[in-house]
Amino acid sequence: MPDFAEPLARLITELKRLPGIGQKSAQRIAFHLLRAAREEAGQLSAAILDVKEKLAQCRVCNNICENDLCPYCRDPNRDPKVVCVVEEPNDIVGIETTRQYSGRYHVLDGALSPLRGIGPDSLKIKSLVDRIGQGEIQEVIVATNPTVEGEATAMYLARLLKPLGVRVTRIAMGVPVGSGLEFADEVTLQKAMEGRREM
Repeated sequence: MPDFAEPLARLITELKRLPGIGQKSAQRIAFHLLRAAREEAGQLSAAILDVKEKLAQCRVCNNICENDLCPYCRDPNRDPKVVCVVEEPNDIVGIETTRQYSGRYHVLDGALSPLRGIGPDSLKIKSLVDRIGQGEIQEVIVATNPTVEGEATAMYLARLLKPLGVRVTRIAMGVPVGSGLEFADEVTLQKAMEGRREM
């Protein structure tokens, strides 16, 4: 690795900590910031600080918000009887882009991963159980990621929540639209077969 001036090397090191940013990307971003106007760099640093200082978690669903409640929990037009459980706040974006879901959300802040020391107590599961205990929720849609950790979390939630008298469903998974079967892996095809429906 070439020698950079200390402030530039430090910036590259910090940028590499971001997900999906390797050495070359970090260098390109660092040199872009170096060439940018001072005001542009100031706006970026102010935006980063604003995110850390002005955002918090919704007191009901754990989504990111500026106020006490996120927009989904505040919206009286959303169905309070249906709650979609996701791992992270950014998972909500994908569901909202479909424009097919009009219920509320619950963010777990991760997925079960015993190897990384993440157990049920590390996630926001107790607050979900408390919400169900209030009696308004009738269905919980588990929309955890199709990973080993996401599947383990989904199975754990199903076993935990079904005895509470709510309907627990899992989002269907399978072959993405526009893709061919020859490109799908074994697990994806298995999930597609399991999630088949009558036509």
